[in-house]
Amino acid sequence: MAKGLTAGELRVEDQDTLVTKLKEAKEELFNLRFQAATGQLESHGRLRAVRREIARIYTVMRERELGIVTVEKESIDG
Repeated sequence: MAKGLTAGELRVEDQDTLVTKLKEAKEELFNLRFQAATGQLESHGRLRAVRREIARIYTVMRERELGIVTVEKESIDG
């Protein structure tokens, strides 16, 4: 999963992509927690970063659900 996803980058993604990214982030978080429990985790900061990515994805999904922000499609100017 890409590091440093911003809310702006997530807002231009479609719903299926968001669900996929959420699944990947949750899998990564599980693996990081497992490594932490077994004493193999080298970067504890990555735990925090992945939790924040998950929160951002949930925030964008909720914004769409409430109609606060709509999906912006990029127009091709020719």
